[in-house]
Amino acid sequence: MEFTIAKSDLVRELSLSQGVVEKKTTIPILSNVLIEADNDRVTLTATDLELGIRCSCPARVKKSGAGTIPARRLLDYVRLLPDADIAFKFLENHWASITCGRSKTRIAGMSRESFPELPEMPEQIGEIPYGLLSALISRTGFAISMEESRFTLNGALLLLKPEGVTMVSTDGHRLAYVDQPFQNGANRSFRALVPRKAMNEVLKLAAEGDPEQKAILAGDDNHLFFKFGDRLLITRKLTGNFPDYERVLPRENQHIALMVKTEIRSAIERVAQFADERSRAIRVRFEPGEVKVFSSSVETGESEESVPTEYQGPNLEIGFNAQYLLDFMRAITQDQVAFSLKDEKSAGELQPYSVPTDGAITQSYRYVVMPMRI
Repeated sequence: MEFTIAKSDLVRELSLSQGVVEKKTTIPILSNVLIEADNDRVTLTATDLELGIRCSCPARVKKSGAGTIPARRLLDYVRLLPDADIAFKFLENHWASITCGRSKTRIAGMSRESFPELPEMPEQIGEIPYGLLSALISRTGFAISMEESRFTLNGALLLLKPEGVTMVSTDGHRLAYVDQPFQNGANRSFRALVPRKAMNEVLKLAAEGDPEQKAILAGDDNHLFFKFGDRLLITRKLTGNFPDYERVLPRENQHIALMVKTEIRSAIERVAQFADERSRAIRVRFEPGEVKVFSSSVETGESEESVPTEYQGPNLEIGFNAQYLLDFMRAITQDQVAFSLKDEKSAGELQPYSVPTDGAITQSYRYVVMPMRI
């Protein structure tokens, strides 16, 4: 195999594969990137057996073929080369000869035969704009469980329907729910559990294109496929039953406090400095016209803040994990937050709030947080 490629193209596509390449060398070939040259294009493929990515870019192909070389070492070296075309030639011993200007290097590779085969993409199910896909992940990704033992919670539930898309995540203490109606071309409903690592890679690929561009979504019994132009991300679906999230979404939270996001976020950030480091617990007291946030610790001290609010319900004092509240406020772009409550023992619900023409709170993003005992 022999080809010439622009440094900028190679660095861009190699960089996108780094999050997928296996860092642990239990299976050495998974640390390599598969390079295939044919029809004036070079295709790069990386996988860790759970997640795979295939990217391609133009090149001047002198001789078709395929080979694998260590992905991290190749990227680190190519980044240091001058901005010029790079000539690759794969030798019979699987080494790659790389020439760029006066620089000549040979990198030890491995046979293409030992590289895992990725599944072929089936018929598409629907299309989702890059910007919407990024928004879905940004508003739910932080609520995914970090406990490896709870594997069904180590990803988000994706529901694609002809009339829209829903994404839900939970760690058992909070739940993030996004529902967005739009015409996506789906001819049937589709449900899958998307692993956290795959969601992070989808964010990177979506950021490379225009928010209005559409990613093609497909799936089979075991895999999910996200196609972004010439780039394809393949992930194994998580198995198991996701919790019945509809039972968690509150229906009786009648007391609503409207607050300016920057005010309540800043107050919580300051008060949280004095919260217990493990529990991150703070107390939030709702009173007519005012919300008070306070915390105290024998080791660090105590702090109290108050912010104005449009709240006319009863006095309620509830304990919450400060980090959970801040995660939500950092994920939204709206200027106001609506905090709805039932009583001191029930879950609270946060929603972004912008003044709509009909005076209603938007229902597309709902974030439920369980109360804490302090």
